[in-house]
Amino acid sequence: MKDTMSYSRRPDTALLLVDVINSFYDPGHANYYPEVEETLPALASLRDAARARDALLVHVVERHYRGLDDYEFAKLPRHHQDGARDAAFFPGFEPVDRDREIVVPKRRYSGFYATDLDLLLREQRITRVVVAGVKTNVCIRATVQDAFAGGFDVVVPREATNSNRPHLAEASLEDIGRYFGRVVPLAEAEEML
Repeated sequence: MKDTMSYSRRPDTALLLVDVINSFYDPGHANYYPEVEETLPALASLRDAARARDALLVHVVERHYRGLDDYEFAKLPRHHQDGARDAAFFPGFEPVDRDREIVVPKRRYSGFYATDLDLLLREQRITRVVVAGVKTNVCIRATVQDAFAGGFDVVVPREATNSNRPHLAEASLEDIGRYFGRVVPLAEAEEML
C-alpha cells in the first residue's frame, strides 16, 4: 500500500498558487492590504522551486465573466472580471511558457469548485498539493477543504499565506493543520516539490 503521508519530495506533488493577482498585491486595489507583501518572498521561492524541479505549477486565479451577473457579487462588489487590471497576474507571477505550468480560472473561493482542477490533477497522477497564496481564511481554506475532500494530501506553507484578518488566518491554519492537512515551514514545503 502506498504511503500517502510521506512528506519527502515526490513527482506526484503540485504547487497551487492561489490569487497572486493585482487585486490583492498591487496597492490601490480594493483587496490590497500591506501585510500581503510579506508573502511575496515565500511565494517566489515556491514558484522558483517548482519550476527548477519541473513540478506541476497551477496558477489558480479568480476570473469572472466580464459584464455578466455572478452569484458571488451578492456578497462582494463586482471584481476580478476577465481582462480587468485587478484580475491580472501580479508582476513577476505571470505563468511562463512551459508544459507543466497552467492557469485554472475559478469563479468561487475554492480552486476546485466548478473547475477542471480535480480532473487535471488526477490525469497528471498528482496526489499531494502544496497550496499557497491569499487569503488564508477564504480562498486558501476553501481550496484546502475541497482538496482534502477529494482525497489529496494537502500542505500549506505558513509563510506563503496570510489575511487582512490575522485572527481568522490563524484560526484557519489551526483548522487546516488539525482537520485537512499539514501547515509546515516554507523550507519543508519546498523540499516536497
